[in-house]
Amino acid sequence: MRPRRFSPSGPLTGTIRVPGDKSISHRSLMFGALAVGETRVSGLLEGEDVLATAAALRAMGATIERTGEGEWRIQGVGVGGLLQPSGALDMGNSGTSTRLLMGLVASHPISATFVGDASLSKRPMGRVIEPLSQMGASFEASPGGTLPLMLRGICPAVPIAYRLPVASAQVKSAVLLAGLNTAGITTVTEPVPTRDHTERMLKGFGADLWVDEENGERVIRLRGEADLRPQTIEVPGDPSSAAFFAVAALVVPGSDLVIENVGLNPTRAGLFEVLRQMGGSIEELGRREVGGEPVADLRVRHSALKGVEVDPALAPSMIDEFPVLFVAAALAQGRTVTSGLDELRVKESDRIAVMAAALAGAGARVEEREDGLVIEGTGGDPLPGGDSPAATHLDHRIAMSMAVAGLVSRDGVEVDDTRPIATSFPAFETLLEQAAQPA
Repeated sequence: MRPRRFSPSGPLTGTIRVPGDKSISHRSLMFGALAVGETRVSGLLEGEDVLATAAALRAMGATIERTGEGEWRIQGVGVGGLLQPSGALDMGNSGTSTRLLMGLVASHPISATFVGDASLSKRPMGRVIEPLSQMGASFEASPGGTLPLMLRGICPAVPIAYRLPVASAQVKSAVLLAGLNTAGITTVTEPVPTRDHTERMLKGFGADLWVDEENGERVIRLRGEADLRPQTIEVPGDPSSAAFFAVAALVVPGSDLVIENVGLNPTRAGLFEVLRQMGGSIEELGRREVGGEPVADLRVRHSALKGVEVDPALAPSMIDEFPVLFVAAALAQGRTVTSGLDELRVKESDRIAVMAAALAGAGARVEEREDGLVIEGTGGDPLPGGDSPAATHLDHRIAMSMAVAGLVSRDGVEVDDTRPIATSFPAFETLLEQAAQPA
């Protein structure tokens, strides 16, 4: 354990740049490994989750080299060219690595054993096992459909038409990736749109993929067997990482912070919409497109926030940002109500229960409901803080969210373990110290 107390700070000012988008970083490596030729990636997030993806792809035959800070070169094996790994694939804490790589392996004639840390080993994989089994892959999973599990891929696999029972970009992506090496047309229908990096990037790599709106639902079709072309990719800044600094600047008095190069894909930018509804001053500067993704610099200034009822329809576009939104709500004027967040129960931790306990421990007024939290804000007054450490349960987003809460508390907030932060944002603490002036 590496505990740390995060104490009240002065204004967050100046200009910072957050690491590359985690979702795009994972996919850059995977699609590069399936292209024939050399893919170059700049701005790659070098957190533990993405490095787990790189290691697994190397174990299956791809050549992946770091050529500089955030600069990587990938020599792909081609769709259908993945090799039998000689040992288990260690996914660490990364659900994205696990579920997407399961999709890749499912339509190759190889077997792979997936293992992970204690947190990942509790997360359900049944939602991916179900459609991939329909395509012909077979599984031997731990009780409850968790890791460790063995996947035996099949070639040729069977193309399927699959309707997502829950909104999940990871499940959608796993099915589409299995479809890359499957003759025929693989179809995924999502009743609620989820992040669409997979669709955007596969088209950029040359896959025959198209999207239609049918009866109010989004239908994605992919024609296998695909030939992917290598690309040069510039990864935009991760909006999920920018979220912590945006909320911190909104709630710490006197703050005026510019966060450069933030990806603003509409399927990911729900948090910024909600923060503006709460009265937050978030200005987009120099909006542009980088590698098919909308990007802007965000100027965020301290604002008097007010409580809102968050539209459940926005949940898929900000599912990872709810922990830090709960912190903003705890400091707003009035009541914030969130619902439709069942997915948070099966993230790296049960983020509804864990954030309820952590915020209550810091002096916030929180009511836990089955599918969300109701939070009565302080009206801008600092949280009291607390003597007991906030329990992170090996969850990076809990740790960073409670660090932000500590900046606007009277006595500080102790986080029981800051090590999980390295899974997605290794420079978080350094960047926070750079932006925040001493109180």
